[in-house]
Amino acid sequence: MTPRFLNAGNAGPFTLDGTRTFLVGHSDVAVIDPGPAVEAHVGAVECAVQDADSVVILLTHGHEDHTGAAFELAERIGAKIFGPDGVQSVDTIIETGDSVTTDQGELVALHTPGHTSEHISFVWPDRKGVFVGDLLLGAGDTTWVGEYPGCVADYLLSLDLVRALGPEVLYPAHGAPLENPTEAIDRFVGHRRGRIEQVRRAMSENPESDIEGWVDAVYGAQLPDTLRGAAHRSLSALVDYVRDSHNP
Repeated sequence: MTPRFLNAGNAGPFTLDGTRTFLVGHSDVAVIDPGPAVEAHVGAVECAVQDADSVVILLTHGHEDHTGAAFELAERIGAKIFGPDGVQSVDTIIETGDSVTTDQGELVALHTPGHTSEHISFVWPDRKGVFVGDLLLGAGDTTWVGEYPGCVADYLLSLDLVRALGPEVLYPAHGAPLENPTEAIDRFVGHRRGRIEQVRRAMSENPESDIEGWVDAVYGAQLPDTLRGAAHRSLSALVDYVRDSHNP
């Protein structure tokens, strides 16, 4: 039982091949992350669920490439929007343990902060799968973590939480399904812990430096300007994590 998906076509450095909008069920459907406000994509999702008896819209987090189409789609198909607290357009706030029912089984919310503070994944017990939003990506070994204080610690704990579920497949919102979840989680944890050690070393070797200097030490002075802002925020979060680990 593999979920249907539609790709929003918004490929880019942070979205890989684009945002995947998952459709679980045929008569009673959950639309997970309706994607950006792109008319062609909104229309495609509307068409895909037009014969359903009921539709709900589920949001993993508040980033525009996941939520931009939510309100317009909901208006067109008469669906309610379920998502975490603080996300725009949500009709019903969901928390860990809350569930919705489709004709392909239940989807159970699980708070998995790190990428954002409100980030929720949806566990699909009947398939032993998890829709992980942006907690992991379908390629590589990293995702964006750097948005709020404490995000790195939250991120590592969330990966451990998903691992403990023993899933057989993970469905990220960007990139292909991860059919070896343990290996994928180990890869993402390994990358993040490697970065933590790089930052720890840079701080130890250059204690009088600042974030900009440590960015150069960790990412290289030749880092393109287009990536420097994201690197600065990501490294700031890692510095906070290192400092907090010395001051529990």
